[in-house]
Amino acid sequence: MKQLLKPLQWIYSIYAFIIFIAVMLLIFPFAILASFFGGIRGGNMVMRLCMLWADLWFFLIFIWHKKIYESPHDKSKQYIFLTNHISYIDAAMIPKAYRQPVRPLGKIEMSKVPVFGFIYRNAIVTVDRSSAINRANSVRVLKSLINKGISVLVFPEGTFNMGTTPLKEFYDGAFRVSIETQTPVKPVLFLDAYRRMPYESLFSMSPGQSRIVYLDEIIVSSYTLKDVGRLKDEVYASMEKKLIEYDAAWRKPQTPKGALDSDIN
Repeated sequence: MKQLLKPLQWIYSIYAFIIFIAVMLLIFPFAILASFFGGIRGGNMVMRLCMLWADLWFFLIFIWHKKIYESPHDKSKQYIFLTNHISYIDAAMIPKAYRQPVRPLGKIEMSKVPVFGFIYRNAIVTVDRSSAINRANSVRVLKSLINKGISVLVFPEGTFNMGTTPLKEFYDGAFRVSIETQTPVKPVLFLDAYRRMPYESLFSMSPGQSRIVYLDEIIVSSYTLKDVGRLKDEVYASMEKKLIEYDAAWRKPQTPKGALDSDIN
């Protein structure tokens, strides 16, 4: 049955990519105009265009989002948002999840993609993880944005979680910036991104529900730079626990053939 449905999945995936590009080309002229308004005002305008892009795209490809709040979320407050990273679709989900002034931290490689790269550069803070100088500059930009009243979003795993655990190991950067700027951390979980678009194949998309969970914010006033590791471990444990509790999707370990038989014997 699964093999019979595979061609339909390919057709759906191609349809989704075509609609993605069509909506991108629709908003592109407006993104060019917005870029003339500077990094702050213009960047906020581009992010609002990305929200429109995401709203149209997900509607047209039959993916609907359910937002789950473990505690009330105050959009007027600044946060360092932390999100798990498990799928290519995560980038499109960002403007669905964050409906307030925010700048994600993203890989510089994506900024080289024609058309998309222009929108990308004007909506996010790019980072080249292979360059210590570039990483340090990206941190300065994040701090500057926080000082200007804009929240930031970081994938603390740095790249896709391609393992068989709910999360990869976290980098320190976001937690250090949180403590240095005294900005609360707000974990947000993408539960179904891997179900909607597994990273193994771009032609394995599927329609359906996509849940977003907003966890409790973590106030960092009692933390110092000596506590970066402790804060990181606490956030990791909280996110991992909730990913398991909500039955999030990630690549599960395969049971070796014969393992069940050997267990019985």
